[in-house]
Formats: sequence, structure tokens, C-alpha cells
Amino acid sequence: MKKQTVLITGANKGIGLETARQLATAGYHIYLGARDKERGDKAVAELHAEGLTDVEFLQLEVTSEESAQAAYHTLAASIDHLDVLINNAGIPGSFPQPALNTADEIFREVFEVNVIGVARIARIFVPLMQNAPNPRIVNVTSDLGSLTLHSDASWRHYEVKTAAYGPSKSALNNYTIALAYELKDKFKVNAVNPGYTKTDFNGNQGYKSVEEGAAPIVKYAMIDKDGPTGGYFSDYGVTPW
Repeated sequence: MKKQTVLITGANKGIGLETARQLATAGYHIYLGARDKERGDKAVAELHAEGLTDVEFLQLEVTSEESAQAAYHTLAASIDHLDVLINNAGIPGSFPQPALNTADEIFREVFEVNVIGVARIARIFVPLMQNAPNPRIVNVTSDLGSLTLHSDASWRHYEVKTAAYGPSKSALNNYTIALAYELKDKFKVNAVNPGYTKTDFNGNQGYKSVEEGAAPIVKYAMIDKDGPTGGYFSDYGVTPW
């Protein structure tokens, strides 16, 4: 039986790399997307050294239309369909991000990657997923995108307010709803929150391991045709919008 194929953006380190590792271990063929070839090749070599040889590097910069189109044509020339797309690439932007004093360029930089980049990759790669028997898209989000949690003074991260990063994930969540609706006849599209995971992304301050952070992403990447769509999930179940 032919292995299912997965494209993961921003997968050369952290949660993205661990997601690649777990899915490769589960028997998927991974296209490890990264903008830097040297780092991408190094990540692939690391997984190959672990015996996970069904992993290939795919050069992909989510903020570049040219790069994304080139990556699409590379995949389309070698496979007849893509089964799973995981939009993992994301940036926090410079901190702190006070509501009244965050520079315009920080908003642009964060939204360009976290929202526009995801929409670009979906637009370009969904056509390659149309022939998949059970196409799935996972948009990696954050609980900092939850308006409900941000309004709850008892929430453990209530005081973590970011003018650009959190709102970018709220926008990503809303985009996920729109995309899931548009693709509702066949696709499963969900936003998945890995939780506060210890990675370079947050200066290794998280309380979850990368193995724990990747687990819910892997779970929703592997759902069957009866799985949910248009949801916002984490390892503890449904995250409130």
C-alpha cells in the first residue's frame, strides 16, 4: 500500500521537526518544508540517522509566492496527490508587544507569516490534495488566539497579552473556519494548539516537551473521514474560540 504523503511547513526544528518524526514513525512519507536548505538538509539527515528514511527536504518560504509555487511544482512532478498539509511555520515577532506601542512593521511581519503565509500555502497546495481520498489540513495555532480564554481572568496565561502574535492566531483561527467551510465536501480542516511548548520559539520557556506539543498536531493530521472539521483543538480537547 502506498504511503500517505505529508507536507509540513517550518519543519526543520522544534514542533515541526518533531511532528515530522512522529508521522514518519507512523508510516507517512514526509516532505519537510523549510526556507533554509542547509537547515532543512540537516533536519532530514537527523531523521534518516534515526532510521526514518521516508523524509525529503522541500525548500519552501511561506512568505514568497515564487518559492511556494516552485515547491508546488516540485511536488506535483513527483506525486499525484498530497494527503496532509500541516501549516506549522510561524513567528512570534519581537517582544514585548504592547497594544499602544507595537511598531507597524511587527504587525506586518507577524501577519505575513502566520496568516497570509498560511492562506498562500493553502491556495497553492489544495489543488494537489483534491485527488486524495481523505485530505486533511492542520493549521498550527495557539491558545493565545482564543478570545474566550483572553477574557477569562482565571486563565493561566491571562496576563500574556500580545498586540500582534495573539491577534494573528485569532485571525488564523477565523481563516480556518472559512477554509473548512469552503472545503467541507471532502476535506478535514482544523486549527490545532500545541500548548506552551519548550522550543526556540519562546526561548525554551514552555512547560511541555516537543513530543507533547507535536502529539495533538499528529492526532488531527491522522483523523479519518469521520473526523471533525472546522474545529479548534489541543491535547485537552476543544479549545474555546
